Amino acid sequence: MDGFDRRLQQLLASAAKVFAERGYHGASMRDVARASGMSLAGIYHYVRGKQELLFLIQDRCFAAVIAGARGAVGAEATPVDRIRAFIRHHILFFAAHMDEMKVLAHEEEELSGTMRAQVRARKREYVNLLLGLLDGVPGPRVSRRVAAYALFGMMNWIYTWYHPTGAIPAAQLAEEIAALFLGGYAEPALPATSRLVASHGG
Repeated sequence: MDGFDRRLQQLLASAAKVFAERGYHGASMRDVARASGMSLAGIYHYVRGKQELLFLIQDRCFAAVIAGARGAVGAEATPVDRIRAFIRHHILFFAAHMDEMKVLAHEEEELSGTMRAQVRARKREYVNLLLGLLDGVPGPRVSRRVAAYALFGMMNWIYTWYHPTGAIPAAQLAEEIAALFLGGYAEPALPATSRLVASHGG
């Protein structure tokens, strides 16, 4: 990574923190300048304005998480291990990028035109990667699309309650989410009669 790209990455990290704390509309370029330690003129050397900052945060974040996920799942041999690797990578990545996670969750609609289209294409690519992994699991209990969006729902809202420096290490969180998801998705469903008996305490 050259000096320009390294400085841009630092700027994007600072902007993500400001957007996460204040919201996109509540944040100003002066706020970003203070957080990044750059002058306004210096910021405009890297981006044309606030919307481009938001776009680059989202686009680069998706590009990085997709590339990392492909590498993680490619190292595993079985469908369930690939899903576990996908979950582990997602949690570890975003535990280290909590501000970006909040921005991705809340601010996509603030983009327009080709910027919005590109971020949505990135998001589809990531969703499709998970859908392909779920296709490999024999006899799922629910549809793969329901499973995919339920899993993203579990993972993407951790920023509302999870603290990376708290009692639960990120690696443990990843393993427990994987166990919870895979235990519901990959295990064979009980026959209807067994479920009925179980629900009545028989």
